[in-house]
Amino acid sequence: MKRLMFKTLIAALAASSFGLALAQDKTIKFATQNPKGHPIVMGLEKFAEIVHAKSGGKIKVNLFPGGTLGGDQANVSALQGGALEMVSLNSGILASQVKEFAVYDLPFMFANSKEADAVVDGAFGKKLHDKLQDKGMVGLAYYELGFRHITNSKRPINKVEDIEGLKLRVIPNPINVDWVKALGANPTPLPFPEVYAALEQKAIDGQENPVTVINANKFHEVQKHLVLSNHQYNPQSVIISKKFWDGLNAEQKKIISEAAIESAKFQREQARGQVASAMDNMKKAGLLVTELPPAEQNKLRDKLRPVVAKYAVAAGQDTVKELQDELAKVRK
Repeated sequence: MKRLMFKTLIAALAASSFGLALAQDKTIKFATQNPKGHPIVMGLEKFAEIVHAKSGGKIKVNLFPGGTLGGDQANVSALQGGALEMVSLNSGILASQVKEFAVYDLPFMFANSKEADAVVDGAFGKKLHDKLQDKGMVGLAYYELGFRHITNSKRPINKVEDIEGLKLRVIPNPINVDWVKALGANPTPLPFPEVYAALEQKAIDGQENPVTVINANKFHEVQKHLVLSNHQYNPQSVIISKKFWDGLNAEQKKIISEAAIESAKFQREQARGQVASAMDNMKKAGLLVTELPPAEQNKLRDKLRPVVAKYAVAAGQDTVKELQDELAKVRK
């Protein structure tokens, strides 16, 4: 009888401790480079909404859009140090931490969103995110930034040669520097928060980003031409500090993981739904849009093949083959 009472007491204490753990409030600072109104920020807002509902308000999410906590690399360092809890950023930027992430930046790797979804939501996407744990981060889900295009203030781009000589801002990593060089243009790596001012002051001629990013950040105010080049697709990794993650209990981890996945589905829907309206808005504001004819698009691909070959080695041939095998399944 005494033994039974003792076991009951132990169980009650354990349940009480678990309940106390659940009751402890947590606060998450969640940062991104894009401004309020952009689909990425809409994903963050949906994440915060879901977390609040599922935790009964015990987990609070504070959002920091527009690069207010610094550029992507600064955010990654803060995440690793535990000064920042969460960030959404271009997955390719993580190649500086885990080389395999360079595969996401290979030009013309994805033909459409269906292919991208199959890869990032499948075993391949999870495998890459799992590699972040050794670097002090935990990958939770993938948002979508989308297919990238080139803008400039100098001239319309009707053929590949029109890109030559342009001074273009690129994401600060080697593959983006090299593909711009391969087209005869001059790459200028800059943190995202500095891009608008550099365009406005004519320190650079242009930049490259998805349509929704160009519109939300009002780059069309300081750019005249846009060419629909579709040269690169950007998934966005939603990652959390491992230091913070390791301090959560199982229920808190479940809430945050589920919210990340649910908000990713919502975010991609918003991203794809806003492309047409963003384009219309920029055209009305005076942005001139061109498309490369099929022959020029093929020429663009050919010029970038050496860059793809070089960085396929850097990312790891096995990783590239694994991604290509996944894409082949989708394309059947």
